[in-house]
Amino acid sequence: MIEKHLDITTADGAMNTFVVHPDEGGPKPVVFFYMDAPGKREELHDMARRLASVGYFVVLPNLYYRRTRDYWLRERTEAGMAEMFTHMHATTNAMIVSDTRAMIDFVDTQPEADASKIGAVGYCMSGPFVMHVAAAYPDRIHSIASIHGANMVNDLPDSPHLTAAKIKCEAYFACAEIDKWAPPADIDKLEAAMKAANMKHRIEWYPKAEHGFVFPLRAVYDKPSAERHWERVLDLFARTL
Repeated sequence: MIEKHLDITTADGAMNTFVVHPDEGGPKPVVFFYMDAPGKREELHDMARRLASVGYFVVLPNLYYRRTRDYWLRERTEAGMAEMFTHMHATTNAMIVSDTRAMIDFVDTQPEADASKIGAVGYCMSGPFVMHVAAAYPDRIHSIASIHGANMVNDLPDSPHLTAAKIKCEAYFACAEIDKWAPPADIDKLEAAMKAANMKHRIEWYPKAEHGFVFPLRAVYDKPSAERHWERVLDLFARTL
């Protein structure tokens, strides 16, 4: 495996990014890995390595680079969570769409990457982001996966569910049964919007799983559910990339 820590130049600065891919047999299809709210950290690097190990060129950026290059949530204290939410709320859909343009430009220059095939996976706060990037770049993004995506439906003009009509690729949504950030009523509205747009999608509920169930270092980690999510994501990318 080849691993690199590098900066991708965006419209707003240098976005520090973890890149990992197999050391032979390329070029490989690309997966953009969008972090959850606790930030870019070694736990996510390990997940990116798992994706890369089965044949992908994985790009994991620090989405908080405009504010900090090295933030990640160390402790789930009141102060720690408040800092995390400050970073999260300052990171907009429009910012991520802009950053993704830079990511696409980057992989277009990498000989180890087959940039004609790009998938995207987003966790928690990045569930909305993968919908927005798929809508913004329908000719470049070939599939997306949202894993316990948060705030998938809201009253704002850039609510993720409003992007459905612009999304041309297949989408998978893993939804935790216990998740205040994505209650069933919201997911019902999301599904209605996707059906109305004839968007190819699958929503799957994970019984008894809680928000964050995929992350091994979380107290809510549920291995059977986490492994199921890997099975679904890898199947999606195998079929579409």
